[in-house]
Amino acid sequence: MDFCHRHNLVDPDTANAERKFGIKVSLPPGDTFSEILGNDWQRVHWYASEVERDQAFDNMAQRHGYYRTTDNPTQVLQKIVR
Repeated sequence: MDFCHRHNLVDPDTANAERKFGIKVSLPPGDTFSEILGNDWQRVHWYASEVERDQAFDNMAQRHGYYRTTDNPTQVLQKIVR
């Protein structure tokens, strides 16, 4: 597979590596953003090691600086293993 943009989520050097540790991102029930994405929206990010997954989880769980002070992100993060 060709990768032409550096912002792609998959590093081409590790694109075929086995990944069994994941983070499932979803919305809580009744979240108004689900009116745009749908009630069943979810995204799963896979990682090769538990350590790598846990570091990404901690980063995703932080309140990032680009939120306005009145913004309250409502994503639900769940660690998973396949």
